[in-house]
Amino acid sequence: MSSHQSPMIAIPKKTTDEVDWTTPIRNLIAKSYGESPDSYAQECQALQRCRQDAVKGAGSDMTGRDLLYKYFGQLELLELRFSEIRVNFSWHDAFTSKVTTQTSIAYEKASILFQIAATHSAIAAAQNRSDAEGLKLAFYYFRSCAGMLTYINENFLHAPSTDLSREVIKFLVGVILAQATEVFLEKCIEEKKANALVAKIASQAASMYTSLSEETKDFMSKGIFDRNWVTLIQIKSKLFGSLAQYYRAQVDDKAGNHGEALVRFTLAETLAKEGHRSAQSFSALFSHVSPTLPADAGTSILERTKSHLQVCTDRKAEAQRENDLIYNAVLPSVDALPNIDKASVATPITIQEVYSAPDVQKVIGQDIFIKLIPLSVHESASVYSEEKAKLVRQEVENAESAEVEARSALEAMGVQEGLGRFKAMAEGEIGGEEEIPLDVRRWREDIGVMEDRESVDTLMREMARLKGAVESELKRIWGELEIESQECETMRDKYGHLQTQEPSASLNKSLRQDLQSHLNALKAAEASDQQVSALWDSVKGDILLLLSPGVEELFRASAQRGAPAESLLDLDIGSQAHDDQERARIGQQTNEIEERLGRLKKIAYERNEVLKDLKDKIQADDVSHLLLLNRRNTGVEPTLFAAELEKFRPYQQRLTATVHHQQMTLQEVQGLWKNLRDIAGRGSGAKKWEEREKRKKDAVRRISHARDGYMEVRDGLTKGLQFYNQLTELSTTLSRNVKSFVFDRRSERDKLAGQAEVQQRLSAPRLPLRSADSKPPVPPPPSIESSFASMNLQGGLNRPSPPPKPPQPTSYATPLSPSQPPRPSSYLPPPPPQPIRNSYTAPSPPSDPYASLGLFGSQPSAPPLPPSVQPQRQASFPSPPPPPQSQPSYHYASQGYAKNSAFPAPPPPMQYSSPPPPPQNAPRPPSQYQSTPPPPPQGYNNQYYQGYGR
Repeated sequence: MSSHQSPMIAIPKKTTDEVDWTTPIRNLIAKSYGESPDSYAQECQALQRCRQDAVKGAGSDMTGRDLLYKYFGQLELLELRFSEIRVNFSWHDAFTSKVTTQTSIAYEKASILFQIAATHSAIAAAQNRSDAEGLKLAFYYFRSCAGMLTYINENFLHAPSTDLSREVIKFLVGVILAQATEVFLEKCIEEKKANALVAKIASQAASMYTSLSEETKDFMSKGIFDRNWVTLIQIKSKLFGSLAQYYRAQVDDKAGNHGEALVRFTLAETLAKEGHRSAQSFSALFSHVSPTLPADAGTSILERTKSHLQVCTDRKAEAQRENDLIYNAVLPSVDALPNIDKASVATPITIQEVYSAPDVQKVIGQDIFIKLIPLSVHESASVYSEEKAKLVRQEVENAESAEVEARSALEAMGVQEGLGRFKAMAEGEIGGEEEIPLDVRRWREDIGVMEDRESVDTLMREMARLKGAVESELKRIWGELEIESQECETMRDKYGHLQTQEPSASLNKSLRQDLQSHLNALKAAEASDQQVSALWDSVKGDILLLLSPGVEELFRASAQRGAPAESLLDLDIGSQAHDDQERARIGQQTNEIEERLGRLKKIAYERNEVLKDLKDKIQADDVSHLLLLNRRNTGVEPTLFAAELEKFRPYQQRLTATVHHQQMTLQEVQGLWKNLRDIAGRGSGAKKWEEREKRKKDAVRRISHARDGYMEVRDGLTKGLQFYNQLTELSTTLSRNVKSFVFDRRSERDKLAGQAEVQQRLSAPRLPLRSADSKPPVPPPPSIESSFASMNLQGGLNRPSPPPKPPQPTSYATPLSPSQPPRPSSYLPPPPPQPIRNSYTAPSPPSDPYASLGLFGSQPSAPPLPPSVQPQRQASFPSPPPPPQSQPSYHYASQGYAKNSAFPAPPPPMQYSSPPPPPQNAPRPPSQYQSTPPPPPQGYNNQYYQGYGR
C-alpha cells in the first residue's frame, strides 16, 4: 500500500458585516433590569471585541477555533439574559455569497456554529494522517464537525440561507462522516487490523460515498457545491468499493473459498481501474486552487488509486495462478457473491460533549455579564441556598448531639473526676502538692479584685465617718429648736398678753417629729452596723487566709493530714508484692482509659475539622451559572439541586463515621471504667482517699462560708453607705428648714417686742410720783412648766402629756384710747386673733438599705434618744419606760434626762423705740419656711426607724 493520503473536503466559511451590540444591550439593561447602563460599558465593549475577533480576525486553525468557542459560549449566556434582544445580523452565504440579515440571536448562533463546523473540518483536513496523532485529531474534528452541523439541523428550523438549509446541512454531515470513516479505515490498515474488520469499514465508506454521489446529482443543477467535490466523491466510492472487495477476498482465500476470493480480487481490480481512470481525469482538470480542497488534491488521489490498482492487479494474478495450478475452484458469478457487512465507526460528537471539556470551558472564560443576574435565577439560587443551609444545620445538630452524648456519658461515669484518684493509687501516693480547687481559685481572684478596688475596712471607715457627721448635724438641729423655744417663752413671760406670737410647739411640731424620726433611724442603723461589723469579724480571718499564700498550705495540709507517706494503696493483705501487683493492674487500666479519652478528643477534633471544611465548601458553592444555563428548562431545579448536593456526600459520610467511632470508644471506656472500679474500689486505699476528699471538701466549705459572709458584708456596707448618704441629704434639708424657721421666728419676735414696748408705755397708769428710792414691783418669775410647754417632748417621745394646770387670773393694765371711755382696771381685753400658719411638711425618711439581708435578727422597736440629745425634763416627771423586750440580743439601758438644761439662758429683752401701735386685729403674714425636700429614692420602705438590718 502506498503511503499517499487521499484529499479531504473542508466546508467553506461564511462571512459577515459589522454588528452593534452596545446600543440594544444598554436599552435592555435600563428597561428590564432597572440598572444604569453605564455600569456595564466595559462588558459591552468586551462582547463587541469578542465578536470582532471570532468572525473577522480568526483563521481556520486552533486560534480561530478558540475565538469561535468563546464567542458562541458568550452568546449562549447572553441569550439567557436578553432573550428578547434584537440586533441586525448580516451574513453572506458560504456557497452562494448571498447576504441574509435577521435580528434574531438564534440566527447569529447558527451562523457561528456553522463557522465552528467549517473550522473543525479545515483542521481535520489539514492533519498529517501518516502520524498516529494526526489520525486521532482528524478523526475527532471530523466527528465534532458533524455534531455541530447536526445541532444546527435539529435546533434551527426554517433556515433563511442556503448553507443553513436542512438538505445542505444533511449532505455536509454525510460528507464529513464519510471522511471520518475513511480516516478510521486508514488507521485500521496502518495498524494491520483483521482483514474482515477492514473489509466491513471499507464497505461502510464505499456505501456512504456512493450514496453521496447520488445526492450530488440533485445539487449540480443548483450550482451550490464545487464540481470538484462531485468528482472526488465518485472516485472515493470506487476506491473504497475496491478496498472492501480486496480485503474480503483475502478473508475468503484464507477461509479456503478460493473461487470466491478470485472473483472478489477480479472485482476489486475492476473497481480500482474505474477509480483510477476518474482520478486521471480529475488530476488533469484540477488546475485551480480551491479553498475547500488541498492544492495537491489531484496528484494525491491519482497516486492513491494507482498504487491500489497495482496491488489489486498483482494479487489477482497470483490468485488466478494458484487456482489454475492448485485449487481449480469453480468461480461464482459476481451477483452470487454474498454482500459484505458494513461497520459504522464514525458518529457525530455532540456540542454538549465539546463544550463540557475543561479546556473548552477555560477558553470560554468567565461570563462577561456575570454581575447581571435575572430575578428568576436569584429566586432559584435562594431555594438552593436554603437546601444547603438545611444540610449544614442537620450536620451541625448531629455533631452537637455527638458532643453532648460523649460529655454526658463521661460525666455520668465520673471518669474525669475519678481518674486522678486511681492514678494516685497506682503511683502509691496521695498527691502531696495538691492544687487549689478551681472554685476557690475563682473566689480568690474575685475577692482580690474587689479588695484592690475598695476594701471592706475602707468602706467601714467611710460609713463611720458619715454616721458621725449625721449625728453631729442632728444634735445641732435639736439645739437650735430648743433655743428658739426658750426665746419664745421668755418673750411671753416678759410681755404677757402683749406677746401675740404663737407658741413654738404648734409650729415646730413637724420639724421635731422629723428630727425624732431621723434620730430613731440613726439609732436603729447603729444596731445594724454592729451586726455587719460582727459578721466581718467572724469571716475576716478566713478571707485574709484566702487572699494570702497560706491557702495553698491549707489544702496541702487537708490532703496530707493523717495519710501515710509511703503508700495510699494499703490493701492490708500482708504482702508488699501483692500491693505492687494491684497497683500495676490499676495503672494498666488507667492508661487504657487515658488512651481512649485521647482517642475521643481526636475524634472530636476530626469531626470539627470536617464540619468546618463542609461549611467552607458550601459557602463557596454557587450554582447561579448552572441555573442560568438551565433557565429555559422548566422543572429542572429539584434534579439539579439534588445533583449539586451530592458534592457534599463525602463530608457527610466522614461525619457519620466519626459518630460511629465515638460510640465504639465510649463503650470501651465504660467497660474499662467498670473494671477499674471493681479492682480499686476495695481496700484501705480507697477509704483513705475518701477521707482525704472529705477533708478537702470541709476546707472548701469553710472558704465558701467565709466568701458568702464576705459578700453579705459588702452588700450590707453598700446599703449602709446608701442609707447614710440619704440620711445626710435629709438632715441637710432639715437643717435648712430649721434655720429658716428660726430666722423667721426671731424676726417676728423682734417686731412684736417693739410694738409691745410702745403699748406698755402708752397703757401705763398715771400714779403719783414715787420717791426717788422707790422701785417698780418685780414681776413674778415664769414657771418652769410654762417654759417647757412648747417643747412637746412628750409627744416626740410618744409619752402621754401631763394634764394642764388650771388657769390663774391675771390682771393687765389697759391703755386708754381717746375714742373710748375708761373702763375698770379688771377688764381684760381679748387676745388678738392668731394668723393661720402653714404647717411644715416633713420629708420622707430614708428607707431601710439592709432590708434584703437575711443574716440579722428580727426587727427591733425604735430605741430611745441618745443621752446627748435628749431634752431636759423636770425632776417631777417619771423616767421613760425601758425599751421593748422584743429586740433580739441588743439591749440599751434607759437613761434619765439631764436635770439642768444644756442650752444657754435666753438673752435679755431688747429695748425698741415707740412706733405707733398697729391694729391689734391685723393678721400676720404666714412664714415661708415650709419648703419640702425631694422624696427619698424609691425601692425601700419608710420604716427605717426600725433599723436597716432586718
